[in-house]
Amino acid sequence: MFPTSDKFRSVLFVNTVQSAFCVLSASVYLVLTKRRPGVSWREVFGLPQPVGRRDKLGLNSTKAANGNGTANGVHSMNGVDKARTGQSASRLLRLYAFIAFVASSAAPFGFLALSHISFPTLLLGKSCKLVPVMLMNILLYRRQFPLHKYVLVALVTAGIYAFMAFKPVKVGKSGGGGPESSSLLGLVLLAVNLLLDGVTNATQDHVFSTYTLDGPQMMFFMNLFATLFTFAALVTPYSLLPSFLLPVSAATGAHSNELSSSLAFIASHPSVRLDILLFGLTGAVGQIFIFVTLSLYGSLTLVTITVTRKMVTMLLSVFVFDHKLTKGQWSGVGLVFGAVAMEAVVARQEKKTKKVKAKET
Repeated sequence: MFPTSDKFRSVLFVNTVQSAFCVLSASVYLVLTKRRPGVSWREVFGLPQPVGRRDKLGLNSTKAANGNGTANGVHSMNGVDKARTGQSASRLLRLYAFIAFVASSAAPFGFLALSHISFPTLLLGKSCKLVPVMLMNILLYRRQFPLHKYVLVALVTAGIYAFMAFKPVKVGKSGGGGPESSSLLGLVLLAVNLLLDGVTNATQDHVFSTYTLDGPQMMFFMNLFATLFTFAALVTPYSLLPSFLLPVSAATGAHSNELSSSLAFIASHPSVRLDILLFGLTGAVGQIFIFVTLSLYGSLTLVTITVTRKMVTMLLSVFVFDHKLTKGQWSGVGLVFGAVAMEAVVARQEKKTKKVKAKET
């Protein structure tokens, strides 16, 4: 085989493969950890768990989302009749479908934004993800956060932004240390992407605070619906898509939809199969940890971990490859790790306070 310059460009196809792998890994995890004599399949997959709600749609929760797991309370089914159980399960499935649809819709806006903005600008926008997550929790579900959570979001966002914005420019490239200029359309697309990310995480918090669920149970249904949505997009004829949504493969006119185009590429480049399978498998394993963290600690903690991880990765490259940081970047590092340290101290103090109160009672 001679090397080729051809590139597999269907993000939609690999995302569909990954979500299908996630369905499989979540189902295996749930069967191994929850399937016991006397435990129904509905209970294994977390379906019948209804709770008392303030409104018919279950969207008016005012529980405190403090990010330490207390918002994800455990509720019992005592006194709840079968009709209520069925209604609650149906409502939960609708919420899963909504989350999957919004999450699946967010990624295309990010990729479309890259056609109109620079990659550094995209990274800067993504560094502010904590803001829309908190904002959507407040606006959509009226959640309340302790003061230190607002401080944490502000410091981490400012720190990541500073780290990216003050990145030194390589010799020969134009522009200063700030974000490169971008079109208004690109910034709007990026804003929509961040908004949808915020809605996704906020609704996940809402579901965990309303139902008795484990992370892998949400992972199973979210990815099941996501697989259905993305597969439907794969088989949608190019002729029905607006021009700005058409992938590169549509320009050749050789295929009628993205699925046939992707399969044709795989058939002519069989070595890509292993890469796609590894992408799906590793993503599925990683999502187990992501959803467990989400169910135990909430989306703010999860997003804090992910954005901090990116900074740690960049810091490692500094020490491994002997890169240099500007003063602005070091200030960003200080803000982020100072905020994380503050969160750890506050969490430890809260745990001590709870232990003291428990002993007193």
